[in-house]
Amino acid sequence: MMQSNRRRFLTGMAAMASLAVVNRALAAEDSNALAADPRRPRFHLLPAANWMNDPNGPIYWNGKYHMFFQYNPHAAVWGDMHWYHSVSPDMVHWKHLPVAFAPTPGGPDSEGVFTGTAVVQDGQVVVLYTAVRSVPEEQATIRDGAHSLLETQCLATTTDPDLKTWSKLPTPVLAAPPPGMQVNGFRDPSPWRQGDGWYMVLGSGIENKGGAVLLYKSKNLRSWEFVHVLAARDGFGAHSPEPFDPWEVWECPDFFPLGKKHVLICSVAGKAYWQSGTLDPATMQFQSEHSGLLDYGSYYAPKTQLDKNGNRIIWGWITESRPEAEFKAAGWAGLMSLPRVLTLDTEGRLRTRVASEVDQLRGREQKLDGTALEAAKASQIAAMRIEAYSGEVLCTARRANDPYALALQSADGATTWIALKYDPLHPNQIMVDARPLPISLEEGEDLELHFYVDGSVIELFVNQRAAWTKRFYPAGSSAQDLRLSWTGKTANLHSLSVWQMSPISADRLTT
Repeated sequence: MMQSNRRRFLTGMAAMASLAVVNRALAAEDSNALAADPRRPRFHLLPAANWMNDPNGPIYWNGKYHMFFQYNPHAAVWGDMHWYHSVSPDMVHWKHLPVAFAPTPGGPDSEGVFTGTAVVQDGQVVVLYTAVRSVPEEQATIRDGAHSLLETQCLATTTDPDLKTWSKLPTPVLAAPPPGMQVNGFRDPSPWRQGDGWYMVLGSGIENKGGAVLLYKSKNLRSWEFVHVLAARDGFGAHSPEPFDPWEVWECPDFFPLGKKHVLICSVAGKAYWQSGTLDPATMQFQSEHSGLLDYGSYYAPKTQLDKNGNRIIWGWITESRPEAEFKAAGWAGLMSLPRVLTLDTEGRLRTRVASEVDQLRGREQKLDGTALEAAKASQIAAMRIEAYSGEVLCTARRANDPYALALQSADGATTWIALKYDPLHPNQIMVDARPLPISLEEGEDLELHFYVDGSVIELFVNQRAAWTKRFYPAGSSAQDLRLSWTGKTANLHSLSVWQMSPISADRLTT
């Protein structure tokens, strides 16, 4: 899978020339085709065209939200990694800005400017990112027998209040893995301020042991000292990726306080995982207590930030699930998830929900009349529609003694895009497209099913405990409507609302 093995990505692009470019202006015919594509989302963030992947350095700065992400300015396929830049007043409505970072010919990032983090130091925004260049095999952090690539950690600064212009340090601030440690990957720096200094986690893998997260410390963000391995493969327990892959790398680590605990996030084998637990500030040892998957679907390489109110927001790359030839021809690939708020429950387990700022996009509401008779409620549900695959569905239902199912379908009912089934014999799971989604609910707690549907993506949340991002690709040249299908007694439904969602731009180009 393209999202699960960036080692292959990196080696596949080593021979590509990297030019310092800015966002190319779309030709009129390209722009018109992109705007007319009914599968292109209307209220998610994505570039005006071409390929995107990992969110990079999201930050709230000078009253605005800045989002950077991995971007190929040349085509809707992976390669020649730059940092795209968009800005928003509310994490919902976005304006595109010029590309922030491009590879520097002959520099440490000559083969690509990869994932990183933005922080504030002495009143200015600083970015740490992974740089990649070709080197002799003995110096490489990535080897496949044909290519040898070195990943180093680089730093860029800016005095621009709009974060448009940057100055890169000419040499890496962290040039090599710890001495004597044979690694499979060395990337995706995520620093944070703690006490009078800085700490940073890096994604890596240790030869014949599997994925690991490395911990470093610094006084100034420019000189780094290795501390220890913060977490390694066996820490995930029941959620440990299987089977063992000696090339495994834990990518895109993020480590932060949440409530009274700390949370570690990393991505591996096409999925994003979390651990929550305790951090000893004296020894900087992390003790994992709970773990799980952030999302069971097409969601990878997430990155967090604090919003203006101090909430922990997580963004993820929503990947494509159609063949490369199709998204290459479409002229765009990948999108950003909606902003999700992370919290911990009383037991220290992670919960996630879409940020309330997204509610401002709600338009016309279709609401089930809970006082109606069985047949009348069934008729109401059958009549509900989401126009042009752009809407929100919120359903609550009791965990009853009989099964029921909810599906989102094409308007004619011929195609089911996602199907959820509840079976009272398994009260702590729900079937999504015939696959089990585990949930742990309290006694008497209703089932809450929350969908966001946008063009070719569905973001599903179940009781804030589990998420499932689904890609689907309706055929045709125009956007069709979506209908709901309920199977079982409508008496089990406590509530059902369907909102039409407003687009964030007039032409699907997110500008």
